[in-house]
Amino acid sequence: MSSRLLHPDEYELRSRSSVDSDGTFDLDEADFESQIPPASRFGARRSWLPRIFQNFSGYRRLKTNSRPILTSSSRSTCFRRFVFRRRCCYLHVVFGIVFALAFLTSIFRSSYTRPPAHYATLRTSVLEKSYAGRGNPRNEKVFIAASLYDRGGELAGGQWGLQLLQLIDLLGDQNVFVSIYENDSGEKGQNALRELEQQIPSPKAIVFEEHLDIKTLPSVTIPGGDKRVKRIEYLAQVRNKALKSLEEHPDVRYDKLLYLNDVLFDPLDAVQLLFSTHANEDGVSQYRAACAVDFDNPFKFYDTYATRDLQGYSMGLPFFPWFSTAGNGDSRRDVLAGSDAVRVRSCWGGMVAFDAKYFQTPPPTSTTPVRFRSAPDLFWEASECCLIHADIQDPQTNVDDITDTGIYMNPYVRVAYDRRTLSWLGVTRRFEKLYSFLHNLGNHLVGLPWHNPRRTEGPGQNVQETVWVPDANQNGGGSFQTVNRIAGNDGYCGRRGLQVIVEDRQPGQKGWEKIPVPGA
Repeated sequence: MSSRLLHPDEYELRSRSSVDSDGTFDLDEADFESQIPPASRFGARRSWLPRIFQNFSGYRRLKTNSRPILTSSSRSTCFRRFVFRRRCCYLHVVFGIVFALAFLTSIFRSSYTRPPAHYATLRTSVLEKSYAGRGNPRNEKVFIAASLYDRGGELAGGQWGLQLLQLIDLLGDQNVFVSIYENDSGEKGQNALRELEQQIPSPKAIVFEEHLDIKTLPSVTIPGGDKRVKRIEYLAQVRNKALKSLEEHPDVRYDKLLYLNDVLFDPLDAVQLLFSTHANEDGVSQYRAACAVDFDNPFKFYDTYATRDLQGYSMGLPFFPWFSTAGNGDSRRDVLAGSDAVRVRSCWGGMVAFDAKYFQTPPPTSTTPVRFRSAPDLFWEASECCLIHADIQDPQTNVDDITDTGIYMNPYVRVAYDRRTLSWLGVTRRFEKLYSFLHNLGNHLVGLPWHNPRRTEGPGQNVQETVWVPDANQNGGGSFQTVNRIAGNDGYCGRRGLQVIVEDRQPGQKGWEKIPVPGA
């Protein structure tokens, strides 16, 4: 199964007049001198006429129908042609205006093409020097984690693996630990991973598991009595396996933790995400988490499932500027202002840099370091990539008053799931500011963001929630009931639904399925 999340929510004449119907006067018939003379009468005299006149019979023939008489159908055709040409003219004008706007925007108002000055400083250091570690000016320790499903070996044995090696070189192999977990990828996937392992110069833990036994994972009882593994639980467990080395070597301390999906990226962008995002006056990055922006085509933002704006609202339409005007609209304003640290409550974007202390030192509200997890309710789904951010935030009492969470999305750093999309991201960003009006209009037309009844909840609050309550016999039955309980810290991440793993997966079959919500 791919570590990349699949989106669960899966953008015409008038008739002829009486005059037209009258007979016409033929001058040729009325004037005898316009008639063709018989050859016997004038034949002997034509030879002396200039050749040009020999083709005429006396006077030039005059015809009242020198212009064709327009019938009703021909007039209709002419009118349609006129309308068509006028519309083509209008379209040319519209396309011309759009082209001019795009051209001028790309030059004078291009989006995310002029990063802050300290980005240029780091870029120069990377491009003009050649020593290992040139992209890590303070020699910070970085733990790189990835969980892969690489059935054909195209990730480890392709561009992804090459970019990982280049990133290690920029960070300095003495500053890096690489942990990769891969399962159920077959022989080709295993061979490619082992070849990549031989090329990684830094300390590493490369684990390939031929098959992950689903029965070893926590399960839930669904209506009907069957025990199934929630899809998010599976993804959380797989991601955590890539963090196991943190537990095995607790004495080694890291400054940053970089989690990679199966995305294609520029190694220099990864360095900028780590060390340039939200930098202070001394040029030191300050964040709890900093996310890239991922695309599955040159225009479409992918990771809407895990991303929430500063007030916890879900995303707008998945193109620039991505966020809606709901609530205070702070995240949208940050994007339109070109910030390298767009304030959000959660994000992922295919590549995320964390302050490693949350994964090594227990946060104030927990007795253990944070790990990926699923939501506890049966018919309430939330991405493990959103929940991890909920667990590293300070408790929030009034979410509509939040001004900063320490979690940022950096639109200067963009990744993609195929080479073609990655190659276009430098072009499409130049005129994406033109989309903002249409984006806002589209959000209102389709009703985005979707309503989330738990968005405003804060941890520790007494709330009423509609939850699935199993029946007393524990046979898989139950019903939705409104109950009083203490709210958690992650209500803004979720939505109603349930996805479970398909245990006996057939060729071509998706690895997960939806369980219908009872009564929905």
